[in-house]
Amino acid sequence: MDDLVRFLRDRNMADNHAYAELAHRFGGDALLDSHLPMLDLVDMLAREYEAMAPTDTRHAGLAYALKVLAQSYTEHPGYRQEWRP
Repeated sequence: MDDLVRFLRDRNMADNHAYAELAHRFGGDALLDSHLPMLDLVDMLAREYEAMAPTDTRHAGLAYALKVLAQSYTEHPGYRQEWRP
């Protein structure tokens, strides 16, 4: 699961950089208002998972949620099929 969280955080960072480049080239109006806050929220969940004790009752549910969110990157060469929920 650590590899999945690292993968998801790396993809989020890459997406944030891509959106920043797009905004720099075309202005902030080129982005949908929901994209950047959504990336931040996904990263927040990944950070929370990393800090969470395995005995926390939310652990399994958050792991499942991260697997579902990572499915948006199934076409990425680093995505692993064992991460599917």
